[in-house]
Amino acid sequence: MDERKIPASEADGIIEGRNAVIEALRAGTAIDKIYLQKGETDRTLGHIASKARAAGTVVVEADKRKLDAMSRTHAHQGVIALASVREYATVDDILQAAADKGEPPLLVVCDELSDPHNLGAVIRTAECAGAHGVVIPKRRSAGLTAVVAKTSAGAVSHVPVARVPNLPALLNDLKKRGVWIFGTAANGTTSLYDADLKGPAAIVIGSEGDGMSRLVTESCDFLVSIPMRGKLNSLNASAAAAILLYESVRQRLLFLKEK
Repeated sequence: MDERKIPASEADGIIEGRNAVIEALRAGTAIDKIYLQKGETDRTLGHIASKARAAGTVVVEADKRKLDAMSRTHAHQGVIALASVREYATVDDILQAAADKGEPPLLVVCDELSDPHNLGAVIRTAECAGAHGVVIPKRRSAGLTAVVAKTSAGAVSHVPVARVPNLPALLNDLKKRGVWIFGTAANGTTSLYDADLKGPAAIVIGSEGDGMSRLVTESCDFLVSIPMRGKLNSLNASAAAAILLYESVRQRLLFLKEK
């Protein structure tokens, strides 16, 4: 029997059209986010929105121009869903993974990274550096879509990614569990090479344009600056994550040698 050929749009994790999205929800497909056309109020789209929210899926309104740009079929009927390539973990899962290895937890927290290529690159670097997991916010962030999976070079299959509704609340909870919070900031008061990253640590990476939000910044124990020797004063988010992660790797390896 011939296998059904998967449409390019579906293979990319994009599900378009009312019936297709309803069937995906009915089948329990892991959906990262659903975009509904702004201003459309008919019963079918309302049913999709209520069913999606009941399943814990993020539902956002978007104007027709955005949906048209996202569409591969040019027949989205006012609704596009982005399927997740894998289920999200919990923060407890990540901390337990560190405990199972007998290692101090090392997490990367992404504060509203909207570019899926940046998020994929961060996840890839986190896997290479041996981080125990990545945390993203539920809203205003790229999710575990096919683009992120491709950019991560398969790392999404190995690194637990948790999605939480409130990053400041998460960071404060992590502090209560003994995890130190290191935020990246150009005006940080702690130099990268003075930061103690060998213990339990969460490295916070800000968004591409604005950096960390105010409440996330206030939740950090340390604001870490990366030495900049050139004429530019900022790095790509995934590059900043790589620098801090591998400084943590260096410190942890050195600590193990000295024990």
